[in-house]
Amino acid sequence: MSENPADAERSGPRVRTDPTVPEAEAFVSAALDRGSLVTLFGRCTVEYDGRAASELESGERHLMLKPDGTHLVHTDSGQQPVNWQPPGSDHECRIESDALVIESVRTAPDERLAATVTDVAHAAAFDVDDEASVDLVGSEADLKRRILESPGLVEEGFTPLSTERETPAGAVDVYGEDAEGRTVVLELKRRRVGPDAVGQLKRYVGALGRDLHADAEVRGVLVAPSVTGRAEELLAEEGLEFVPLTPTG
Repeated sequence: MSENPADAERSGPRVRTDPTVPEAEAFVSAALDRGSLVTLFGRCTVEYDGRAASELESGERHLMLKPDGTHLVHTDSGQQPVNWQPPGSDHECRIESDALVIESVRTAPDERLAATVTDVAHAAAFDVDDEASVDLVGSEADLKRRILESPGLVEEGFTPLSTERETPAGAVDVYGEDAEGRTVVLELKRRRVGPDAVGQLKRYVGALGRDLHADAEVRGVLVAPSVTGRAEELLAEEGLEFVPLTPTG
């Protein structure tokens, strides 16, 4: 998969020291949208509702938000978090009553963990590529190979025509047609993704639509193991589609 210049800019860590609450909200929200791993240190309270209910009073704590939905809350002792949300949660960041609220929610079972941070001392975001997980998770090249070998994994009647097709917005991972002859653009991701991937797909669909004849219908399909709740909402809003598929069979 060719590298998008915007993706290259995101490859390094980002750090904010003693940000204001609005600055922290903008920083964390942007990082979550990119699918980054986010850490914060500051004074916060923590509320949990789910299998039981609990509340931590105000104290200085370290928060970690992982792209797979994990949310960890650590204090200054012990190896285990004092509270957490497991993988599969959706993270949201907002401002309430001049404080930064970071909430992680999942269903089946219904669980909610919310940290209300009144004073952020440090925030960092990392675009992590853990090479040790490649054999287990697979790569985007593996995902592309699965689709080219078995196009029906995308949908019945899908026919790949080319890969890395250039557009003014960048190279399309897989370009093809559906059973009705409509143009289909596939954007492939090997991990759970957020709104950034939806925006990327939207740009490809728009650019290709402008390149083709006026009455051409271009379908955009995001192919990934899973998407965040916000990404799912944006896909529906933009008329784009999602196919859950992992790089390895």
